[in-house]
Amino acid sequence: MEKTVQYFKRFYLRTKYYRYGWHGNYSSWAAAKSKCSGYDAEIILTKIKAATLKVKNGEAVYERDAMLFDKIEYSWPLLANLLWVAGRHDNFLSVLDFGGSLGTTFFQNRNYLSHLKKITWSIVEQANYVQEGKASIAGENLDFFENVETAIREKGQHAVLLLSCVLPYVEKPFELIANLVAKNFPYIIIENTYFNIRPANRLTIQKVPPVYYDASYPAWFLDYNEVMKSFTARYDLVAEYINDQILYLEGEKVAYRGFILQLKTEPLS
Repeated sequence: MEKTVQYFKRFYLRTKYYRYGWHGNYSSWAAAKSKCSGYDAEIILTKIKAATLKVKNGEAVYERDAMLFDKIEYSWPLLANLLWVAGRHDNFLSVLDFGGSLGTTFFQNRNYLSHLKKITWSIVEQANYVQEGKASIAGENLDFFENVETAIREKGQHAVLLLSCVLPYVEKPFELIANLVAKNFPYIIIENTYFNIRPANRLTIQKVPPVYYDASYPAWFLDYNEVMKSFTARYDLVAEYINDQILYLEGEKVAYRGFILQLKTEPLS
């Protein structure tokens, strides 16, 4: 078995596909970022906007990373968690989707959520995404904000904080977690996120295949247990799960994972 694994790694490292995906082990965000083109390039936003508008207008079924698909790829654990929360709140659902692009997850799940009494879906994103989202995508209970505080001030407290593969792309993820935990969202869902297969935080560079768009950016492979510990002082773990998606880090298989947390009923002393 070990020989098979080593053969696969050597084969992978020799193929052209090694140019894309996740590589390296950088000492700082600045060091990694200096070798990247970034995610805020206008061409990426233009592609995502065009694809999202097709979905919104019924001209396409599903969008992810600016790519259009002829069928929706559901994350059933995420959908089950959203419906579970709504069921506990008289079929009302309010979601703060941190880093939610132009509404990928909202449009992905809207058919299964359409029977609810009310949906509030607030996306917190970069300023250029918020500007574009408000101009051409907002509506159908969907809105865009530049920060969490504004979203809460304008829409009230949200039942769910959704972080869908966000933590790997934040310069200081544990600082972000601390800030978000302090907001006391009743539920937090970490969805479809990859973690390091070893007990450490590893900083890589992700280079996106040009079939999607031409981009590269720093990406963390965070220590799963350390991330969980950052939440569980104030939150209880309800469930954790493995998503269908996988990736390879230098030939080693890494699964995407998720979990849902519920705010502890007893306040911290």
